[in-house]
Amino acid sequence: MDRSRRAFLEFLAASPALAAAPASLAQGLPNLYAPERITRAADAVNVFDFHEVAKEVLWPAHYAYIAMGTDDGATLRANREAFREIKLRVRRLVDTSTVDTSFELFGRRYPLPVMLAPCGSHKGFHPQGESAVKRAAESRQVEMILSSVSSTSIEDVNAIGGTPAWFQLYTSRDFDVNVARAKRAEESESPVLVLTVDLPDSNREAVARFRRSSNPECQACHGPGPASLPPKPMIGAETLSLAHLDWDFVDRLRDAISMKLVIKGIVTSEDAELSIRHGADGIIVSNHGGRSEDSGRGTIECLPEVVDTIDGRIPVICDSGFRRGTDIFKALAIGADAIAIGRPYLWGLAAFGQEGVEAVIDLLGRELEIVMRQAGVTSLEQIDRSYLA
Repeated sequence: MDRSRRAFLEFLAASPALAAAPASLAQGLPNLYAPERITRAADAVNVFDFHEVAKEVLWPAHYAYIAMGTDDGATLRANREAFREIKLRVRRLVDTSTVDTSFELFGRRYPLPVMLAPCGSHKGFHPQGESAVKRAAESRQVEMILSSVSSTSIEDVNAIGGTPAWFQLYTSRDFDVNVARAKRAEESESPVLVLTVDLPDSNREAVARFRRSSNPECQACHGPGPASLPPKPMIGAETLSLAHLDWDFVDRLRDAISMKLVIKGIVTSEDAELSIRHGADGIIVSNHGGRSEDSGRGTIECLPEVVDTIDGRIPVICDSGFRRGTDIFKALAIGADAIAIGRPYLWGLAAFGQEGVEAVIDLLGRELEIVMRQAGVTSLEQIDRSYLA
């Protein structure tokens, strides 16, 4: 749509005169709050615009991999719906001409409290895969966490330069294999190991419906033959398993590595306390974006009890369902130190590669600045529960 025409229609939609006009007068107006099918990353109004592009450019099976939850999606939906239940108390007459969105984590200062969560198989969404995401993370100075099931190795990602990525560990039953994988990240100078503990089993019906073994579109890449995908460079052809994980495993892993250890998937006060007792340097409140359990609880609902238990002793990061600057503000007000995004940056990657990932980060940063001004705060340190209704 021509920009001047869109601006005019937006003006009309906001006009009191139009509100009193017959409904027939407004029938030709577009839905001003619906995502658009953009052709450039720079045209995105919010992160949902990248979702529209991703839906069109990705193969259906690859889109389903991004979009799916577990069972019938109750936790997936809760991750978004729970944000709508939290209202903000905004203050007036505060000079917010200068807003500082930076924060410190593990001795490093970041311009935004936004991280890129570990997500697998980036080359299934864009040919440059994790390399494009790492370059975007470097350009915006945010942290990237590389997945164990990435389509690019930790060595190749960290060779891009800048700050080495964190590494997320999926486990096998062979403890020595797990340590060897962690050591690869350590030797590649990754400063933090993120142990995922929230996926002992999962009923992902969307994957079953595509039936990779019988779907010709899937078999072109996943089946035997010259076009088949190579094994993932961090795990090869091994079988992963999280069902055997326990706190003894955490102790053994903690003793085997020199990196900082962050446990990802903590959603209760009991496990938050146990994380500290067993040497975690930080935790990520996560339900795997609604892909791990059918609890029906969004992570923003789980966050208060975790934050209260941790009580500032180690950093708390929260992921799953973050789409807006207001979402970030609410998590920070509850007590999170930072948040992590997954699907939004994958949408940006699928749509426009590195430029799309950068634009997603920029949009969330801009929205966070806006809500901070609306609330009357000038730094993240000022955000607390007094801003929650």
